[in-house]
Amino acid sequence: MTTPMIVCGAAGRMGRALVSLVLGTPSARLVGAVEVPNHPALGQDAGTVAGAAPAGVMITADFAALAAAGAVVLDFTAATAALEHLRIAVDRQTPIVIGATGFTAAQQVELSALAPRTRSVVAANMSVGIAVLQRLARAAAAALGDDFDPEIVELHHKLKIDAPSGTALALARTVAEASGRTFPADAVFGREGLIGQRKRTEIGVLALRGGDVVGDHTVVFAGLGERLELTHRAQSRECLARGAVRAALWLVEQPVGRYEMADVLGLP
Repeated sequence: MTTPMIVCGAAGRMGRALVSLVLGTPSARLVGAVEVPNHPALGQDAGTVAGAAPAGVMITADFAALAAAGAVVLDFTAATAALEHLRIAVDRQTPIVIGATGFTAAQQVELSALAPRTRSVVAANMSVGIAVLQRLARAAAAALGDDFDPEIVELHHKLKIDAPSGTALALARTVAEASGRTFPADAVFGREGLIGQRKRTEIGVLALRGGDVVGDHTVVFAGLGERLELTHRAQSRECLARGAVRAALWLVEQPVGRYEMADVLGLP
């Protein structure tokens, strides 16, 4: 028994990785591939575009025509497109895995309202390692308390258009919840000039950009005489694709609701 899957953003970097992985996963079956209107890859074979063997699935701009109960959607598109796909998924009761980032505050409100109305996994980062990092950061923040100052540093490739990364924001939110701080009120996004002494409640969040770095995230807890650093480095987009496919295979067996990668992995 194979799980039918639809990849949105199929001609992008993550989309190509997802298509290749779905085609190489015995328990999955590619049944749809979507791109934006007027994209040069429209009408082409999704497998060929991904650098794999022909899949017999042509890339289309009509997501609504593909969405159907039973097929699960893998969506790493831009925030606006992902939200539109989620609206359709809710209407069709289609399970959907969303790895898009860069949602505005208003979009986050709509996302939170819509996602529980179908089967969905929503995560700023689909990496299994990041899900574990988030749990470790939560435990560390709760245990270390006010004696340690939390700072989050992320590094991504120079083409990434949003900053800080959705993963860094998620980590900052986790640290805030575990340590009695408030996010985003206590967050400091970079520092410059005569800023004065660091406030006890601050959570520093710094974004670095350059080269072709897939994604590095470090949570620093700086104390007096010692420092704890928790780091995750994505060496390729394959880790994100593998996490997303794992989430999709898990999601089709779940009841309606919004889930996180921690749910997929069974983390406490």
